[in-house]
Amino acid sequence: MSGGEWVLLGAAALLIGISKTSVGGLAAIAVAVFASVMPAKESTAAVLLLLLTGDVVAVARYRRGADWGLLRRLLPSVLPGLALGAVFLWFVSDTVVRRSIGGLIAVMVIVQLWQRRRGGMTAAAGGGGGGADADSASGAGGIPEVGGSGTPVSRAEHPLAAVAAGVLAGFATMTANAAGAVMTLYLLAMRVEKVRFIGTSAWFFLIVNVSKLPFSASLGLFPAETLRLSALLAPVVLVGTWLGILLLRRLSQLTFERAALAGSVVAAVALLVR
Repeated sequence: MSGGEWVLLGAAALLIGISKTSVGGLAAIAVAVFASVMPAKESTAAVLLLLLTGDVVAVARYRRGADWGLLRRLLPSVLPGLALGAVFLWFVSDTVVRRSIGGLIAVMVIVQLWQRRRGGMTAAAGGGGGGADADSASGAGGIPEVGGSGTPVSRAEHPLAAVAAGVLAGFATMTANAAGAVMTLYLLAMRVEKVRFIGTSAWFFLIVNVSKLPFSASLGLFPAETLRLSALLAPVVLVGTWLGILLLRRLSQLTFERAALAGSVVAAVALLVR
């Protein structure tokens, strides 16, 4: 592996750490970088180990904010999605996996942009929300924090919503480590308050990523080289988690989310045309 490739992987590991303690959209760039430098299938295993490193920090930081009611509805349907993803990885080539990753990222970006535009139109129709700025009107990941009475607002959930979200998240994370957008869209639809959003996501991804380990191992995706690479890059992920905490304090949520979406677009294009 060349020096330039090591620099790219180091930067990607840093983004993984930042994404785990702030805005998850940045992880899409890291997924694209790893899939471009390494064989696509092996890259999913290397990224998985680094994601788990960040998950541990995220849970330690945000563990008290988890909504276990949502998690109990989501998690049972993740396992079938993981199994479908494992079958997909077993039968398809690196090129198909790479383009599938790019396609998933592109679709998720489009849906998030649509959701953001729809939310902006709703806010405008509401007369500006009494002068509140864009960042105070949304929580982490664009989640509305509270209703007019000051209490969290949630919508009634369709009986199949959690099942569909869980299966899709399992498939996306197994094939492309790209379940972040699926989880974000589900929590957006449920209008989860931002502290619950962060805590619920942290626990969800720790549990799901641990569950992925046997599937990845059965596919032979953890050779010694991948384990060594992940061990070397894990400290960089830890630095990234610290930077993510600092950045989230200093940058407006809106600016940070726009940067993450822009990076996701670049990542999707790079994977689709490579």
